[in-house]
Amino acid sequence: MNKILPILLTSWVFLNAGLINAIAIVVNETPITLYDIDQKMITEKMTKEIAVSSLVDEVLYEQELRKNTISVDIFDIDNYIEKLAVQNKMTSLEFKALVRQQEDYDKFKENIKKQLLHQKLIKKIAGGKLTIASDEDMNIFYESNKEQFKIADTIDVIAYVSKNKKLLNSIKINPMLQDKNVMVQSISLKQSELNPQVKYVLNTTEAGKFSAVFAQNKNYNMFFVKDKKDVETISFENVKDKIFQNIMKTREQNYLKDYFETLKITADIKVLR
Repeated sequence: MNKILPILLTSWVFLNAGLINAIAIVVNETPITLYDIDQKMITEKMTKEIAVSSLVDEVLYEQELRKNTISVDIFDIDNYIEKLAVQNKMTSLEFKALVRQQEDYDKFKENIKKQLLHQKLIKKIAGGKLTIASDEDMNIFYESNKEQFKIADTIDVIAYVSKNKKLLNSIKINPMLQDKNVMVQSISLKQSELNPQVKYVLNTTEAGKFSAVFAQNKNYNMFFVKDKKDVETISFENVKDKIFQNIMKTREQNYLKDYFETLKITADIKVLR
């Protein structure tokens, strides 16, 4: 009996493992396992129904990338980052350094890769099929969404400067924390007088929030944005390109959504479990 029990337990483990890794759905010959579904539900806090639908969408998306021989290499990513740097009036090295201080740089590059794959796929399947945004379209968007194009001329902040990055991150957690190795100063900053790096940090930080910690002048710096004042609306001409991109992005997303809904209907999807 003592010898039989371990054998039974081992058999149960293998059977259970087999069930977990069992194929639940096949999408155009690509399998989705029960484990895939469970992991999707756990990591993204989804119901089973939504997780299954999302996984099917992902499989169809990957199949379309392969079908259209779409890929992104390191040169594509570097060129995109270079454009972002230019838009923010920084060198590529300055922009990369700032991103590294604010987030995981590998994740940042991975997100760019996903964006570029998305753009290439849209260009491939929707090229010439989208209505190009007219001046009238852009004017309507501008008048209806002016809140998106406001910028503060004056920004009231509490500035923190230290040689120790950990101290600044500790203050984020406990704003009441005081340390002689952190210089603290309440100041008002004028948008027109800011260098590109500080301008980027402040314009991407909401009022009532701490900015990311960033390096400048051989110190670590951080702001708590108290208030953004003298808010002005950026002129239409200065945001025209951005509006065009926003409108076209929405049209592309809608086209892609309809495209994949049709693809899902016509796909060979077999539900096994």
